[in-house]
Amino acid sequence: MLSLKNLQNIIYNPVIPYVGTIPGQLEPGTLIVIRGHVPCDSDRFQVDLQCGSSVKPRADVAFHFNPRFKWSDCIVCNTLKNEKWGWEEITYDTPFKKEKSFEIVIMVLKDKFQVAVNGKHILLYAHRITPGKIDTLGIYGKVNVHSVGYSFSSDFTSTQASTLELTEISKENVLKPDTPHFTLPFTARLNSSMGPGRTVVIKGEVNKTAKGFNVDLVSGKSKDIALHLNPRLNIKAFVRNSFLHESWGEEERNITCFPFSPGMYFEMIIYCDVREFKVAVNGVHSLEYKHRFKELSNIDTLEIDGDIHLLEVRSW
Repeated sequence: MLSLKNLQNIIYNPVIPYVGTIPGQLEPGTLIVIRGHVPCDSDRFQVDLQCGSSVKPRADVAFHFNPRFKWSDCIVCNTLKNEKWGWEEITYDTPFKKEKSFEIVIMVLKDKFQVAVNGKHILLYAHRITPGKIDTLGIYGKVNVHSVGYSFSSDFTSTQASTLELTEISKENVLKPDTPHFTLPFTARLNSSMGPGRTVVIKGEVNKTAKGFNVDLVSGKSKDIALHLNPRLNIKAFVRNSFLHESWGEEERNITCFPFSPGMYFEMIIYCDVREFKVAVNGVHSLEYKHRFKELSNIDTLEIDGDIHLLEVRSW
């Protein structure tokens, strides 16, 4: 499970420039979490995932993450290989502000890095050097860093789709040959029906051209949809509703930050409380939805469809 609470090997208040050995292998699911503050006179700083710490010749930099403030605020990403920089990938929608604190979360995925700042997805960067060669973290420039921590995931499923505590009931729920995800639509029965304290976890990757997808908790008996979660990427709306007595209710759309972007990996956690469902995405609380369907124990089916690669589904 993606968690920012149980970080390992935390380094507090490192002196910048900081160059340190990464205390583990960067495998899919690994998180690097950097918390700090941008000083008022900062023109730039950088976080480098390096293949060694050599200065002459300079070590390869697999991932160069470089917020800049001098002209127009932006984030420049690049790779240094054999002492030559590749092509820059520039993100202008930057969350970094002078005199403001930040939390950078770099997630290692099978084919790319995924970066979130202050709980918001920022960018993806495809691997140009295999992450297995990375062994050093470098932080340089005008920045104050309060802590650096790691989470070396043990249950990340990047190569094999799986279910836990669910019974697949749709004939379509088969793995495509040579692909690591389920076919959609996906339908499964919860081995234990819904109720306070129950949790459903959905892991997947949003398609690069995604318009939207939906996750539904359904009463198999009445076919009522107790919880309809419908992220719409084309309009950045996270729609919630219920389908009761053969009609839709009033949509709920209010949200602080839309948590999905094309191409991103996500872990969605749905937690059932006494009065409401609580939903978190990638470790960040996203919304609550008060129960409209009161017979929680009748909710026994999970349905998923839309523009995603579904990697894993769990319930307990």
